[in-house]
Amino acid sequence: MGGYVYILASGKNGTIYTGVTSDLIKRVYEHKLELAAGFTKQYSVKRLVYFVQHKTMQGAIQREKNIKHWSRKWKLDLIENKNPDWRDLYDEIT
Repeated sequence: MGGYVYILASGKNGTIYTGVTSDLIKRVYEHKLELAAGFTKQYSVKRLVYFVQHKTMQGAIQREKNIKHWSRKWKLDLIENKNPDWRDLYDEIT
């Protein structure tokens, strides 16, 4: 079973959150409905702006850790290279 690294945003150039999951659709749905207490609920971070699938969960976890250590500018560049309009990708995966 693989895993996904994903980035949510409150809006273009807004607050961002990086996470990892084995079920991307379910996890983003939980964020959108604010079912998970914490950072994303507190700051209304609900827009899926980036994701990538990894063959293993271990690989996804390592990538998430790497991204979390990057500067904000690197994270913004990562998003904008794949999604320059910062559109919500959730509809594309459901």
